Amino acid sequence: MQSASTPLWPLVLYTIAVIALVAIMIGLSYLLGQRHKERATGEYYESGIVHTGTSQIRFTAHYYLIALFFIIFDLEAAFIISWAIAFKNLGWAGFIGISIFIGILLIVLIYEWRIGALNYAPNGKEILKRMKSLNKVNHKS
Repeated sequence: MQSASTPLWPLVLYTIAVIALVAIMIGLSYLLGQRHKERATGEYYESGIVHTGTSQIRFTAHYYLIALFFIIFDLEAAFIISWAIAFKNLGWAGFIGISIFIGILLIVLIYEWRIGALNYAPNGKEILKRMKSLNKVNHKS
């Protein structure tokens, strides 16, 4: 009787080839790369802007909340696209399932909008009120 398992030697050969290729690329980069140590070499440089200040910026928790919402609604797109690919095979049961899924996501989006979780910037009226109070203080002095 012959075993139904596939041989592992192609996987081992492929793994060795990938590791060898990476080692060759890193080795050639080290041997052929430029080595210089000038005053500006260790300084930060991004997009043509000279570095000023610290890179340790504190983001508000609201920033991370927006990022989390993006991840949640980005996954929604993956589920809907996979449903669209299998649309003919799923039939009405799949259509009803994805409709419920989209309905729940719309309810969550409306809820987040109503509680103000998506308001990243301050309210315009609040900004005008602060500017008026600052102008009053500046004119008194």
